[in-house]
Amino acid sequence: MKGFFFTLNIFSKEYIIMTLILPKDYQPSLTIRDTEAAIVFIRETFQDKIAEKLNVQRMSAPMFVEKSTGLNDNLNGVERPVSFDMKAMPNDTIEVVHSLAKWKRLALKRYGFGMHEGLYTNMNAIRRDEDLDNFHSIYVDQWDWEKIISKDERNIDTLKDTVKQIFKAIKETEKEVAARYPSSTYRLPNEITFITTQELEDRWPDLTPDEREDKIAKEKKAVFLMKIGDKLKRSGKPHDGRAPDYDDWQLNGDLLFWYEPLQRKLEISSMGIRVSEESLKTQLKKAHAEERAALPFHKMLLNGELPYTIGGGIGQSRLCMLLLGKAHIGEVQASIWPPKMIEECEAAGMQML
Repeated sequence: MKGFFFTLNIFSKEYIIMTLILPKDYQPSLTIRDTEAAIVFIRETFQDKIAEKLNVQRMSAPMFVEKSTGLNDNLNGVERPVSFDMKAMPNDTIEVVHSLAKWKRLALKRYGFGMHEGLYTNMNAIRRDEDLDNFHSIYVDQWDWEKIISKDERNIDTLKDTVKQIFKAIKETEKEVAARYPSSTYRLPNEITFITTQELEDRWPDLTPDEREDKIAKEKKAVFLMKIGDKLKRSGKPHDGRAPDYDDWQLNGDLLFWYEPLQRKLEISSMGIRVSEESLKTQLKKAHAEERAALPFHKMLLNGELPYTIGGGIGQSRLCMLLLGKAHIGEVQASIWPPKMIEECEAAGMQML
């Protein structure tokens, strides 16, 4: 790829592959201190806009939950949560959250939120099994949000309308960042395209899901990729893994931007209309996870005790990376990286925090 070179490091003992993209002649336009100030500005600006557009209120959120509740996000079903015990509850296993996908829905009920009201939180997670690259860290920071809708609003139109509001909040934030940091703001497209995973497979059946996402993102610049989790018709495999007990696989999606500095798509948000009683049963069966129906959260959902909701997560560091044109997420968040990655990034001009 013109203007880019790549390094691939393999840690053979753990069988983990670390991929790093090193842009040629990369020169950040902001110092580390100016970058930190820009991060604060982006976060405060965007969260105010998203709160207004989605009618969501900021709430406190847990960093860990009891394993026995079933509240933790299982992601693709293979990632290991960081877990520990505690002196006061020696018989319980405590897990650091992967995300708050299920906790938020329960919180809306517990805190007495009404129709079309919702909450957002500053969610911090540890994903110990994440493969590290320019976009991925073991530390995840995002705005987790959730909003109550009626059962008859569980449709594609509701999903698309909500995505458009989030996209509008990002574009308005970009405008304010550009006014304050004109030489450091990466310009985003003005329109968003909606497309399904099946349409991508039909169009590029010989490509991998990641390659399809890169293709459509490069072509359309901003894409909301819908219907993630169920098996596709041609391959018989899901486009990507999704836990069966929060998003409805027919009413969810990922918000992707084409990111020119790294010649890759960048996912900013994963979101969706949440499972109903019916879709939860169906998806648990498809995922061979029917035993989860006995967990407290799942029992409440199946008994109709939880509100119907739409929700998702919006990456804080990823949004900062996108708007500031950074080449590595480690330039906008303080995490832990292998020494070799730090060495190569700093040699390429990336200022790791």
